[in-house]
Amino acid sequence: MKWPFGVRTSPATETSERSFRDVVMPHLDSAYALARWLVRDPHLAEDVVQDAILRGLSYFASFRGGDERAWLMRIVRNTAYSALAARARSKGRPVSSYESLDDAAALEVVDPGDDPELALIRQAERAALEQAILALPVELRECLVLKEFEELSYKEIATITGVPIGTVMSRLWRARRTLQDRMLEGASHDA
Repeated sequence: MKWPFGVRTSPATETSERSFRDVVMPHLDSAYALARWLVRDPHLAEDVVQDAILRGLSYFASFRGGDERAWLMRIVRNTAYSALAARARSKGRPVSSYESLDDAAALEVVDPGDDPELALIRQAERAALEQAILALPVELRECLVLKEFEELSYKEIATITGVPIGTVMSRLWRARRTLQDRMLEGASHDA
């Protein structure tokens, strides 16, 4: 991939860009997934990741090694919050009010060998779970996504979110409990 970040002026710049690519590229899918869950808009998520990469590149000289994934995810998280705040200001809405994800994002290829009724039930359950996750307060949602989808450790999540490990554990417990309650509530309405 060729980087569109200007003309290279020295071998040191080229080496720095190559090192940056080596750090960032393995984690781009995770970065996009986090951005998408936080901003709830696939197009804005792409912009967030692009802006995060630019920010990361500009601050890469100060990166001292360590957990590359947590470093990038923290930049993505902060960039996502900045984008949400800017969008809320431009639309005159509170930061906690956003559009939902594309319905197409929830669609999934169904195995033709599956029972059609079972496939519809699974799709409905996945859609209900996604809506329940999206309805979580953002601080609970980000911890849940980082732990369950990105499979990060408590320590990595604490680094990314800037809160103590105990707070991460508490937020995960509350997120899981809220999801469980909402899914059970939805099931009782369906019965």
